[in-house]
Amino acid sequence: MVRVEHIGIAVKELDAAEKLYTRLLGEGPYKRESVESEGVVTSFFRSGLGEGATKIELLESTRPDGPIARAIEKRGEGIHHIAFAVEDIQAEMARLKAEGFTLLNETPKRGADNKLVCFVHPKSTNGVLVELCQEIS
Repeated sequence: MVRVEHIGIAVKELDAAEKLYTRLLGEGPYKRESVESEGVVTSFFRSGLGEGATKIELLESTRPDGPIARAIEKRGEGIHHIAFAVEDIQAEMARLKAEGFTLLNETPKRGADNKLVCFVHPKSTNGVLVELCQEIS
């Protein structure tokens, strides 16, 4: 794993959350994107400069039975996942499987922000949902 790519935060109302994080970070989001396969609309913020910037992804569910809606129903709004950038997602998935981690998908899928993604089950990681992200070239 190369670095923390972003922190995902589940929110009920994306517009309200964008206003809050704009005030908090002093700058608005740089991108809003729908990911139909996951039933979410995302909004990305940067804190810091260049490649070392920390990214925050706000996630609002687009359907009542979606994973974000279920997470909010179960735990309320807040941190949903931590994402790590990887250079080779297939190799990292194979390494984690060999180490005994449970992956939530067998093959990478297209995620937000021009990434291939895979999630690691929170039961394998002390209750933290982990996302692997590889830039799509």
